[in-house]
Amino acid sequence: MQVNEWFVAISVLLVLLWKVDFIATLLNLKSLGTPMPEEFREMLSEEEGERSRDYTRARANIGIGESFFSLVLLLAFWWLGGFGWLDEVVRGLGWGDIPHGIVYIATLALALQIAGLPFDVYDTFVLEERFGFNRTTPGTFVADFFKGLILSAVLGLPLLAALLWLFAQVPFAWLWGWGLVTVFSLALAYVAPTWILPLFNKFTPLEEGELKDEIHAMADKCAFPLREVCVMDGSKRSSKANAFFTGWGKNKRIALFDTLVENHTTPELVGVLAHEIGHFKKRHIVKSIVLSIVTTGMLFFLLGLMLENRGLFDAFGVGETSVYVSLVLFGILIQPVNDLLSVLGNVLSRKHEFEADNFAADATGEPGALAEALRKLSRDNLSNLTPHPFYVFLNYSHPPVVDRIRRLKGVAA
Repeated sequence: MQVNEWFVAISVLLVLLWKVDFIATLLNLKSLGTPMPEEFREMLSEEEGERSRDYTRARANIGIGESFFSLVLLLAFWWLGGFGWLDEVVRGLGWGDIPHGIVYIATLALALQIAGLPFDVYDTFVLEERFGFNRTTPGTFVADFFKGLILSAVLGLPLLAALLWLFAQVPFAWLWGWGLVTVFSLALAYVAPTWILPLFNKFTPLEEGELKDEIHAMADKCAFPLREVCVMDGSKRSSKANAFFTGWGKNKRIALFDTLVENHTTPELVGVLAHEIGHFKKRHIVKSIVLSIVTTGMLFFLLGLMLENRGLFDAFGVGETSVYVSLVLFGILIQPVNDLLSVLGNVLSRKHEFEADNFAADATGEPGALAEALRKLSRDNLSNLTPHPFYVFLNYSHPPVVDRIRRLKGVAA
């Protein structure tokens, strides 16, 4: 390992990024002292408000602990020569560059998964259990873990092998890699509702009745090509609620968590549905896909420039340059760029959420119904009602719920 400009720059940036997130979390905790918003004073007692604040504190504590552990683990593995040591072990197998790359990257990915497992166990069976959310059994947890590993191997390893071959053999490999990952991502999004999501959850058609009739009436009114409305057994893992839509073209499906259906009225659920339709009608999905494709292309271009950079390999103590180690080191190097892109993406996402809320208010003619659904979801999920603006700026893909409710009140007025 050589203490060169790459070593210093990456070390400083990793620590700095952690400190920025840490400061944002501290500011968010401090904002818990803000009085409860007027919109929730009739709905929540002081005891319920304090329980929500306790949940935010607990989640912040485990988040700080996990991020600090991850940073220390990475720096220790790096500074003790772990990347170079693992490369020597893998090269000793004598299998060739592509098998070596698969073993090298898969080993690091598996080690990272195992290192984070205690935090996942604590989060599910201690923290979420303490606040009454957890419904995951140990059997479901273990099954999910191994299903995830198998799925990652089945889908990820062939893609990784193809990328390693491209960068080793093909001119302008970054361009071909960009195209490959783009096609793979779009194909995955297409097959996920049919082949992947059912591996983890059960989807059943919504029963005939008022709710189904109202949902289809709203879809017809908005010219939304809705093929099916499903109820997902979200209560299998948590009492929290959500909704989403999947599918392409004329094959669109709405999925409602069973916990959402149980706890909300028909007008509220139709308002939630109209919000999701709003994302489609405002072309948010298309915009997000295009932005993701462009971002991926930019990252692949940078990867092509940084491939087998000798200074970077020296900084990480790796003797021989290779495509597979380049992928790993680039992933670490580009982290600040990813964080910046995430913040910018969140800004755009929050704007889209407001637009979808406005669409739902106009489509239903009942902005109060969606506002009430948001209030109930916040209460039931123990959402932080007074997040700090800096924390929101860095981390929130949705606007704070109080801001959304106030905007809906403005629409109603």
